Amino acid sequence: MFSRLREDIACVFDRDPAARSAWEVMTCYPGLHALQVHRLSHWLWGQDLHWLARWLSHCGRWLTGVEIHPGATIGRRVFIDHGMGVVIGETAEIKDDCTLYHGVTLGGTSWNKGKRHPTLERGVVIGAGAKVLGPLTVGEGARVGSNAVVVRDVPPGATAVGIPARIIETERDQAREEKAEKMGFSAYAVSRNEDDPLAKAIHGLLDHAVDTDRRIEHLLRRLEQSGVGFDENDDGIAIADKFDPNYLSKIVD
Repeated sequence: MFSRLREDIACVFDRDPAARSAWEVMTCYPGLHALQVHRLSHWLWGQDLHWLARWLSHCGRWLTGVEIHPGATIGRRVFIDHGMGVVIGETAEIKDDCTLYHGVTLGGTSWNKGKRHPTLERGVVIGAGAKVLGPLTVGEGARVGSNAVVVRDVPPGATAVGIPARIIETERDQAREEKAEKMGFSAYAVSRNEDDPLAKAIHGLLDHAVDTDRRIEHLLRRLEQSGVGFDENDDGIAIADKFDPNYLSKIVD
């Protein structure tokens, strides 16, 4: 038991730069407390002491803001950051080295008995507010973006974003997300599968911005190779840098 506790404390230091001391982690991290309560309630559940297990789990929820059904299976070195609002269902399985942020739900979509909740393979990271619903599998090393709603399997090593979640696979998708982040605008809630003309327009703008940046970088390299220098304080460059990165956010409010 103490070796597992030391392991849990060590994983907090690995994934949270705000952690300052082992004493602080043991006394002030509700995610750690919730996992310790769950280990005991899960053992009671395995002994068919279902009411006592549920009562202890309920007490843990009241103390930490984290609701973990005693039937859920949780591996080693799992880190629940902040913790408030996390809900983990009865048949959920979380393998080793996973990270969950606040507001995450590992929920079910059926009232039938049997496997109803997700399985997270080793090293999965679930962003704040994300919902992973149903008996699906999130593959090893995969990441789920904040506020995403995942309703189908996520391949190992993939990144899932949006509502409903889509898998970022192509270089264009990755370039679009990187460009949106640099511009101070998040495209996570915009899916190319939607028929919303505004969503299509925003995707078009982001794609055009990525292509334009690529062409400008190519032209600048050619100019430098030809011996043509340029001043960063040149009026043309200054004008280009005056673009308001918050404009796209304003038009979708």
